[in-house]
Amino acid sequence: MSERLRNSDLAVLAAETPRTPAHNATLEIFDPAESGFDYEALIAHIEDRITFVPRYRQAVRSVPGRLANPVWVDDPDFDLTYHVRRSALPSPGTLDQLRDLTARILSRPLDPTRPLWEVYFVEGLDGGRIAILSKSHQVLVDGISTVDLGQVLFDVDPGPRHIVHDDWRPAGEPSQAALALDALGERAGDPLSTLGEIAKGAVRGAGSALGRLGAAAAVLSSRGPADGGPFNTDPSEQRRVVLVRTALKDYRKVRRVHGGTVNDVILATLTGAIRAWLMTRAESVDNRKIKALVPMSVIDEDLEPTSLGSQVIGHRVSLPIGEASPVIRLHQVSYALKAHSETGRAVAADRIAGVAGFAPTTFHALGSRVAVEEAQGVHLVITNVPGPQFPMYLAGAEMTETYPIPPLQKGFALAIGVTSYDGGVYYGITADRDALPDVDVLGQCLREALDELVDSASDSRPRAPRGRKKPPSKSAPSKSAPSKSAQEKP
Repeated sequence: MSERLRNSDLAVLAAETPRTPAHNATLEIFDPAESGFDYEALIAHIEDRITFVPRYRQAVRSVPGRLANPVWVDDPDFDLTYHVRRSALPSPGTLDQLRDLTARILSRPLDPTRPLWEVYFVEGLDGGRIAILSKSHQVLVDGISTVDLGQVLFDVDPGPRHIVHDDWRPAGEPSQAALALDALGERAGDPLSTLGEIAKGAVRGAGSALGRLGAAAAVLSSRGPADGGPFNTDPSEQRRVVLVRTALKDYRKVRRVHGGTVNDVILATLTGAIRAWLMTRAESVDNRKIKALVPMSVIDEDLEPTSLGSQVIGHRVSLPIGEASPVIRLHQVSYALKAHSETGRAVAADRIAGVAGFAPTTFHALGSRVAVEEAQGVHLVITNVPGPQFPMYLAGAEMTETYPIPPLQKGFALAIGVTSYDGGVYYGITADRDALPDVDVLGQCLREALDELVDSASDSRPRAPRGRKKPPSKSAPSKSAPSKSAQEKP
């Protein structure tokens, strides 16, 4: 019998519209050097690794009469070249051109009749670099039995890997009659209930599954707070993307002087950036706070010991944009997050960053799923995931930059993703194209807010630098990895 979508998956699908496609995206930049990395190499690499994420060769099919939740079925016409596409910028391509292309691709929903993911191989960047833009629907990833494709593509060194011989053949796609019979078979243990559902089906059509969808849609109909300002408006179908690269050493310097965690410094930097950005818009910031949902990981003893034993929950944080002092803002953010770390269930960032493969892609997807259910009454969602502090490689090419590109939900014009990787901290800002035409200014303000915090720590006595963290031993990607989100220092 085919695996059914869970009720939480239905909530994600219920929230999706042409204006709010429910896919997470990641933009990664590579230096191919002498690796020979090209489109054909990417196709071969994904064909090798996709065996670890079988969901990426499956599509969603509805059950007739909505007698049960939809099911995952093998795509009988699966074509890897449909999902892995080739694009190019006019050489020498700039980062601005790349983010414009990213925004256009991000605006397009995935084809619901096919497996719900796409990867774009983008050539033409200056310096001979290559960009990979990946899109994965949120229903593909649960972090335990299914992870994001990006997590299994990466290796810790550029050397060749043992090829996984995959003789996959799609199972025959079940007919509509077979899907209906499976659904009825599941109800066989309660025949009276089954007959009742069939009788009611002609009248109410959608059945119990549609009722759950309607309930989810009702919950999602009211999102941000009444004082949302520029943050809480329904998005259009078009996006803007802002990419900001900063140095992890700056956050560590601030943390060393003022205390807290790197995550505290990141949120304080965002607080200062939003404050300055709103001031450029002539908006009042006096005594004002921005309510943010920050998905975080906690220990979950109920999960299997083969997983990292954690789950992602939404933590609400008030960002004190009304405070003029960057140091006081940092202390206020640290205090707001202290309660989470003192629960004893918080997951350390080094444990998250040590998960096999490049885990941030999975963790950002999980954070976005949490936001679908828990983002009511906040201004924006911020996902922050620590990655490995050593280089990662895809088909022999070194990844030099990585930017998370989070989705926009109903009632939100802005979303922010953060990933730390190999000495850098990378911000991906998604904004509605019509509602926030000046979102580029927020990226400039972000750099200035970090400089302000670094300057406040400039009088400190420097600590002896720590050695670079060594990569783990070479190993094949695992078929599953647990879900996390970041809240402690990398």
